[in-house]
Order: sequence, then structure tokens, then C-alpha cells
Amino acid sequence: MEQRVSLITLGVADLARSRTFYETLGWRGQEVEETVFFQAGGLGLVLWSREKLALDSGLDDAHGTGFGGIVLAHNLRSPAEVDALLTTARQAGATITKPAATTTYGGYAGSFADPDGHLWEIAHNPGFPLAEDGTLTIPDFGTP
Repeated sequence: MEQRVSLITLGVADLARSRTFYETLGWRGQEVEETVFFQAGGLGLVLWSREKLALDSGLDDAHGTGFGGIVLAHNLRSPAEVDALLTTARQAGATITKPAATTTYGGYAGSFADPDGHLWEIAHNPGFPLAEDGTLTIPDFGTP
């Protein structure tokens, strides 16, 4: 695993409120399918429904317990790299919370919890280009 974070996703209770908060701080986001993306240097900050984020990570957060509301993402260049990294994580002591599978956005992803329960999404997203050094660029979705 390269020593980097591609995306930090915050599970939020009210997407509009959270977007307004960050935009009031001077950040500029793009909303696509009830998800707000911010370019933050060489990585992305994402706002998404807390409940949807938990379920997408393979957790049941119906009562708001057991989930810290944050998922770190490590994007890779191919589905094979996703499978290999999830195998390595499991061998290192991670719990696979969601096996890798094709995603609704045309990518491939799975999730694991580290030994302290911190969640990581391991993904190949062909729509989010990675530079040679692993820097991620949020694409222009064409929305204000």
C-alpha cells in the first residue's frame, strides 16, 4: 500500500447544511448524486449521508452506533491492485467489512476496518485520475 490517502469521506446528517458550512469557509464543492466533492490539495474531501456511508462500508448504522462517520479511501490504478491490497490488509489483521465488487459508478471497491475499527475504502475509480505520485484529481462534474 502506498503511503497516501486519496479521499476522506465524512458521513453527515444534513448534506445541505454541511456543504453550506464548508463553502462559508471558502471551499468550493460540486454536488453529484447527493454527494459533495471538494478538491483539497492532492486529495478529495467528500460529504455524503452518514447512513449511506456506513452501509457502503458494509456496516449497519441504523442506530448511529459503532461507526465513527469517517472513511479514508486509497485509490488504485486497477481492480487487481484492489484485490491484492485487500488480501494484504486481511493478512495484516484487518477485518474485511465489504468484499471488493463492481460499483455503481463503474469502478471496483471493497472496504476494511483496521485493528482499531478505522474504515478504509480500497477502490479503483476510472473517473478519478491518479497522477504518477498518487495525487488524486476530482473531475469537473460540470455543476456549479
